[in-house]
Amino acid sequence: MNKKAFITLEYNKILLKLEDYASSEEGKKEVRALEPSSDINEIRTNQDETESAVNRIRLYGNISFSGVKDVRDSLKRLEIAASLSIPELLAISGILTVAARAKAYGRDTDEDKKAPKPVPREIRKVQHYTKNLQNQASVSSEEPESTEDALSSYFHALEPLTPINREITRCIISEDTVADDASDGLYSVRRKMHVLEERIHSQLNATLNASRAMLQEAVITMRDGRYCLPVKAEYKSSFPGMVHDQSSTGSTLFIEPISIVRMNNEIRELEAEEKKEIEKVLETLSSSLMGSTEQIAEDIRLLSHLDFVFAKAKYAHSIKATKPGFNDRYYINIKDARHPLIDPAKVVPISIYLGDEFSMLVITGPNTGGKTVCLKTVGLFQLMGQAGLFIPAFEGSELAVFDEIFADIGDEQSIEQSLSTFSAHMTNTVRILGQADAHSLCLFDELGAGTDPTEGAALAMAILNFLHNMQTRTIATTHYAEIKVYALSTEGVENASCEFDVNTLSPTYRLLIGVPGKSNAFAISQKLGLPQFIIDDAKSRLESEDVKFEDVIASLEESRVTVERERAKIEKYKTEIEEYKRRARESSKGVEKGRDRILQKAREEAAEILADAKETADSIVKELRKQEQNSASTMDAEKTRSKLNKKLRETQASLSSGSDKVKGPAQPISPKKIRIGDTVKVLSMHLNATVATLPDQNDNLYVTAGIIRTKVNIRDLELVHEPSVSGPGIEHKKGSTKGRGSIGMSKAMGISPEINLIGETTSEALPELTKYLDDAYLARLPQVRIVHGRGTGALKKMVHTVLKKNKYVDSFRLGEYGEGSDGVTIAFFKK
Repeated sequence: MNKKAFITLEYNKILLKLEDYASSEEGKKEVRALEPSSDINEIRTNQDETESAVNRIRLYGNISFSGVKDVRDSLKRLEIAASLSIPELLAISGILTVAARAKAYGRDTDEDKKAPKPVPREIRKVQHYTKNLQNQASVSSEEPESTEDALSSYFHALEPLTPINREITRCIISEDTVADDASDGLYSVRRKMHVLEERIHSQLNATLNASRAMLQEAVITMRDGRYCLPVKAEYKSSFPGMVHDQSSTGSTLFIEPISIVRMNNEIRELEAEEKKEIEKVLETLSSSLMGSTEQIAEDIRLLSHLDFVFAKAKYAHSIKATKPGFNDRYYINIKDARHPLIDPAKVVPISIYLGDEFSMLVITGPNTGGKTVCLKTVGLFQLMGQAGLFIPAFEGSELAVFDEIFADIGDEQSIEQSLSTFSAHMTNTVRILGQADAHSLCLFDELGAGTDPTEGAALAMAILNFLHNMQTRTIATTHYAEIKVYALSTEGVENASCEFDVNTLSPTYRLLIGVPGKSNAFAISQKLGLPQFIIDDAKSRLESEDVKFEDVIASLEESRVTVERERAKIEKYKTEIEEYKRRARESSKGVEKGRDRILQKAREEAAEILADAKETADSIVKELRKQEQNSASTMDAEKTRSKLNKKLRETQASLSSGSDKVKGPAQPISPKKIRIGDTVKVLSMHLNATVATLPDQNDNLYVTAGIIRTKVNIRDLELVHEPSVSGPGIEHKKGSTKGRGSIGMSKAMGISPEINLIGETTSEALPELTKYLDDAYLARLPQVRIVHGRGTGALKKMVHTVLKKNKYVDSFRLGEYGEGSDGVTIAFFKK
């Protein structure tokens, strides 16, 4: 893939950021060498490795690979049986230590994946039973699902050579120190040296004390590796010994006392022996590594790659990136993409797709509107994805696999090469056209700009048409109206625009596919202070066709904004409707309860009526018996008794099941004659109601009785012309509920489930509330809503006092959120 696109799309900057997350020099080298692949299988493998690293970090924490160094030269020396130095052995030991740490990390994470989760006892029983059935049926169980990921093989292949590494770390303390117990010979030599050094110090201290007057200072120094004393120059002949050095002024001579010359010579001999013993130790350690050079080289390769993969995972986490999907159909669908090099607090997500319904996208819009960012985002995401990196976009984004990605973006004029802006762009375009094919992605910024607009537009259309015929996936930005028309009239080419807010005269950086954009040059110029008369003059110089085309685009833009605004309103309405539906479902539950309560009351009244009828019948029977005793006609008495028993059976059969058997209306109602607001009697419920809706095709309609709203069939209704509460000739027995029932039906016709007392004084509201509660109870409302407001609290206090004393009220409470809160009281009547 051409390297020029890497620089143009700033892929190299991504690698610099990625390099910071690698903890070893070898891992950093692998990052610097990372290039996109055009093999879809290789890309998916690399993406799987990145995903595995992301999951391991998320579940088990991070791991460091610092300590992996390039020791290939040392390994070559081992292959020819050469002995390694202390730093070389320490470098290899560091690699083996990192390998051991990584091996343990991989082992722990894999074992954690394989660890069985606790299974409830009931499930264990079912599993045991199922296993027995499988054994009886001789059904072989399936292989358990593998818990390894794309990195498990790397961790398994590591060989830390623990015994050898442990010996190296035991023998070598630092880059300039070998442990005393590295070998027996070294231990013996260093012990002798220690004893001899103590004797030298003792002798020097004795000489120093005895000759203090001859010394410049009472200190012991080293010159050329030998112990000396600083003697004054005038005492040179008086102080026996060997002169090794003198001060810059010549006033001090550094003399080795004659008494320790021999011991210093012995120290030099022991140091030579120590060096030989150290060389033997290094030779022994090197020999232990000679048979493992290939494994060490493999460990370096594995650790470097793991460091590189985990660097990709850590970078993905830092930019909140996700794993993209890949296809070989040259289809791109990026959702909510955020350019990784733009400040996360300022970047505006864009969504873009290409390669399905259209293979070429023409982006138009004002300058600084985000067109170039769109181009760079698509190109950079393709490079990142094909290199095995995650992309900062929404889950489910999909990328294609291109053999080449070409980009002509930015000002590439060259003074040295005598190239103008147009010439530089055209040179680059010629190179692209010579290499692009159906497996390429081409990105052009301001195609055809930098020359005569008419010729530039024609040239740009010709280039785009050539690429379109080649079926090359192409995205181009432009200001030319001719190219917008080309995109509108050419199949497989689509317009897009970067949204511009005309009201604020600023871009929103949103990409809108399917809508061509205006350049808004006049509006921007006016905002920047260009005089209005100049702008008007410029508008007058536009061709009428151009003006009409720009007006069409403006109209499209206004229509799009209106549609989006209306769509937002629709979504809001949908939400509100769902809320109303939820409230309606909750309210219907209360309505059903109220309906059941009314039906129960009706059944109770019917039972009382039946009891009265039986009582009347018994009295009649007694009268008949008296007639029999008075020698009345037996036949007449029997006829009267039979007729009465038949009437009683019919009455009991009609009332025993409540509303199970309902007598039809005396005068059926025609669906065409019924009107909303008519008063009707619901025969199945034995109550009067008001028509709320007209009948549907099945002759069903809604009626309301107080706060109850229910659906009934027109065949269950009977028109009530004049609702009668009481009248002449109507008598009610004391304590009978028939009078209350008829009054309740009358009250239910006009009673409201709510009373509003706001604005009234307590003296005004008290009688109104008392009468309302009586009417509501007679209308058999299950509950009422009393609106008293917050105010000073006097009305609320009065309402609660009345409710506590009212014998019909079962309980009450303040309203909840959505009911009026503490400005409303809900009262519930006794059943």
